[in-house]
Amino acid sequence: MPQPKYRKIAVIGYRSVGKSSLTIQFVEGQFVDSYDPTIENTFNKMVNVNGQDFNLQLVDTAGQDEYSIFPQSHSMDIHGYVLVYSVTSMKSFEVVQVLHDKLLDMVGKIQVPTVLVGNKKDLHMERVIKPEEGKKLADSWGAAFMESSAKENETAVEVFKRIILEMEKADGNAPPEEKKCAVM
Repeated sequence: MPQPKYRKIAVIGYRSVGKSSLTIQFVEGQFVDSYDPTIENTFNKMVNVNGQDFNLQLVDTAGQDEYSIFPQSHSMDIHGYVLVYSVTSMKSFEVVQVLHDKLLDMVGKIQVPTVLVGNKKDLHMERVIKPEEGKKLADSWGAAFMESSAKENETAVEVFKRIILEMEKADGNAPPEEKKCAVM
């Protein structure tokens, strides 16, 4: 049995885009609707992807805006990033672009394993960001892209499986092509 791989993932984005809801949905399988601004929480979860166990440490960060100083702790020992915006908020989409730039400056690399997530896709009437816009932004970063709803467990799980695949790819452990999951 291969040893579990330890991976630390930071969940980053503007405030109230659903970072905690997504993280808690993935870790505990429940949707938490109340909004208490997060200071910073860390969750641990074991997950198996393609036959490999991963011991994940998820850092659910405080919401940031374009003026936030990117905390040094968010670039230390982090293997992958989940950058979240809300499809109902243009502001959150703008902020996630600034945060990505700050992140790269801080890490000093041109690319880090990243999944860009457009959350709250269930709020059809309030949507202002089209899926194509998110996809285009992620492509420009060389990042994976998906939309999610923290109300649906499967999309939350998919987000974290996707970042694992991105981290594995960065480590040179790309899964065989036929195992690739398509995001619809």
